[in-house]
Amino acid sequence: MTKLKTTFFCQNCGTQSAQWMGKCKSCGEWNTIVEEVISKPKSGIISWDKKKYNNINKAQIISDISLKSKARIDTSDNELNRVLGGGIVGGSLILLGGEPGIGKSTLLLQVALKIQGEKALYVTGEESDQQIRMRADRLNLTNSSCQILTEVNIQNIFQQIQEIQPSLLVIDSVQTLQTNNIDSAPGTISQIKECTTELINYAKATGTPVILIGHINKDGHIAGPKILEHMVDVVLQFEGERNHVYRILRAYKNRHGSTSELGIYEMVTNGLREVSNPSEILLSQKDEDMSGIAVSATMEGVRPLMIETQALVSSAVYGTPQRSATGFDLRRLSMLLAVLEKRCGFRLGTKDVFLNITGGIKVEDPAIDLGIVCAILSSNDDIAIKDNDCFAAEVGLSGEIRPVNRCEQRIQEAEKLGFERIFISKYNKIDRQDFSLDIIKVKKIEEVFKILFTS
Repeated sequence: MTKLKTTFFCQNCGTQSAQWMGKCKSCGEWNTIVEEVISKPKSGIISWDKKKYNNINKAQIISDISLKSKARIDTSDNELNRVLGGGIVGGSLILLGGEPGIGKSTLLLQVALKIQGEKALYVTGEESDQQIRMRADRLNLTNSSCQILTEVNIQNIFQQIQEIQPSLLVIDSVQTLQTNNIDSAPGTISQIKECTTELINYAKATGTPVILIGHINKDGHIAGPKILEHMVDVVLQFEGERNHVYRILRAYKNRHGSTSELGIYEMVTNGLREVSNPSEILLSQKDEDMSGIAVSATMEGVRPLMIETQALVSSAVYGTPQRSATGFDLRRLSMLLAVLEKRCGFRLGTKDVFLNITGGIKVEDPAIDLGIVCAILSSNDDIAIKDNDCFAAEVGLSGEIRPVNRCEQRIQEAEKLGFERIFISKYNKIDRQDFSLDIIKVKKIEEVFKILFTS
């Protein structure tokens, strides 16, 4: 009988240690060290036929490396294709994380059922095949080339893979997988690392893309060792609020494309619907003019978006003014308020300021600075900004209006949505001059204030 061997792993970073410690030496977290069984059978179970692909790699000149004629697989989902950089790269490993019930399984089942000309295998360890069929009926999607497998043992999964030879493999979820090579429970550090390693070897040797669904912990990070995110090629995060019908797909790591792209979906009764024009859903519909609302042109990757910023300024009741921001960096808000106080003479030091980015998205683009400043001034003076005005400029520490990149694309998006005026920096160079809306170039906040609130 094989002697039972155990070791200690950090559940946060995956660091291995010989004994239990209260604090991890690698990541500094407390009470994350757990004991796991790592004993392996002497026979050595091989999960898949490696002999077929066990060719010795030789060094090549980069110009001599031949590219496959079909480098990416079209998922028939424009939002997912955009986030991935044009489609799924063959042999890549994609990790999708998100809150429970946010729609991860629904999204990937839609992809497996809608993909054209490719054989997909959807493996689930969390639902029965009847539950998957019920979800597919709700989505109103059928695909004879998509097969469903309810299994958690990695060796049994690879037996089915060798018979089916899929072009796309979906695993729901990686925390439910277990291998016979390790005697620990599913979801432990050693099980996740071993199963992911075998899937990576399979994906790279056969050129088959693999998509993994990953659970997240209470801190919002993907559960399991941090090394899991280093092992995969793409890390996607599916975000959204339960009180909102919109879901946002972001790429936090992408070896085959940009990490600044954004995909937006709407949760409806028959699944997730792609939102081709996010600007329309991010702008609220109102019957009358209200103060404290300004529209800004931002960029998410190569996609321009028009977003609405809402500000509320009121007298501080409890002595110490409150500063609150939803969807925007609170420290940058404090900086903008200091600029208005010091450089422009607006007395906001004794006022409560609350800021909200509508639609439940988070914006880091400094081009919305001018829109935020105008929303704050509008609420402070209780004067509404016209619905046909929008903004695209950064605010500097001396109160100057600084230029932003891709200004023409922002102007085109504003023009498409029917805005009549856009405020930009005086130092932005615009090559095209035939825009239907008025382009107002300013260099100081005082100029914007005079045009908006005193004219």
